[in-house]
Amino acid sequence: MDFKIIKYLIIFLLFQFSSQAIEFEGRFIQGHFILGKTDPGAKIQIDKKSVRVSKDGFFAFGLGRDRKNDVVIIETLNGVKNQFVKKVLKREYKIQRIDGLPEKKVTPPKEVYDRIRKENKLIGKARAVDTDLTYFKDKFITPVDNAIITGVYGSQRILNGKPRWPHYGLDYAQKTGTPIKAMLSGVVTLAEKDLYYTGATLIFDHGHGISTLYMHMNEIFVEMGQEVKKGDTIGTVGKSGRATGPHLDVRLNWFDVKLDPESVLN
Repeated sequence: MDFKIIKYLIIFLLFQFSSQAIEFEGRFIQGHFILGKTDPGAKIQIDKKSVRVSKDGFFAFGLGRDRKNDVVIIETLNGVKNQFVKKVLKREYKIQRIDGLPEKKVTPPKEVYDRIRKENKLIGKARAVDTDLTYFKDKFITPVDNAIITGVYGSQRILNGKPRWPHYGLDYAQKTGTPIKAMLSGVVTLAEKDLYYTGATLIFDHGHGISTLYMHMNEIFVEMGQEVKKGDTIGTVGKSGRATGPHLDVRLNWFDVKLDPESVLN
């Protein structure tokens, strides 16, 4: 057989083998979590950022609240690159007004600025964890039973008449002491009982940069480094930190990208 024919046949077969379509679970909408599935031997880049691929081919990423540009996914397999471009749909967000907060909680006094900066670094460090855990590919569950949702992701909050940062969580109103369940199996990367803004706070690592936060808790039943299973009771509802009443604020992140918890619960 002619050498050129053999060469082109090899290239064709490699292209065919490496051009298998990536499967995506999740909607390409602002704030959403996306689960991907590819060949276990592939390398994946999301917007030029390399992401982990599990031994069975799963990877994860998320879309920020205000993302406007398309997502560019590059799959490299057997030396061949394939590019996928996904359009991100825009969302409309609610305006949420909260009045009656103590003024020092709306605009913190200067003497607590150092404390807030230190606490933000702790949270940032926990969200930056990048392990090969694969819990992120499992189904999430609701953390509080029979609760009323009083705050949603992306809503613009106006506190005591002053516009503030958007709300990046999902608020579950329930009475103090109500049990809180782990939405997903994971490892505790932060367990603090008294942060200025968020009060008693937990962060769990679920692998590949996916983490969940639980805020304003009353009691915490787990500790740093502990591995928990989905559905385990990890603490109770409270109103610690900046909160006007007992509730749980849960958040979902892909590293520093804040995602909508409802995108994994519904």
